[in-house]
Amino acid sequence: MDERAIRKIEGHLRGTFANARITLMPRPKQKDSAEVYVGEEFIGVVFEDEDGDGSYVFNMSILAEDLP
Repeated sequence: MDERAIRKIEGHLRGTFANARITLMPRPKQKDSAEVYVGEEFIGVVFEDEDGDGSYVFNMSILAEDLP
């Protein structure tokens, strides 16, 4: 995933969730995805869609210990 795509998705997520603290960081060993953070907390991964049509998939796990 190139820097332009990362910034475009980052802007979209910031606007959608009204949170300027969302950042995307390229993954060092994977070229098709980026890690998603809110501040310093890792929350998920964005992957390029397999269709290659410019779509992306945001994957976020919610662990049982994180729930009240």
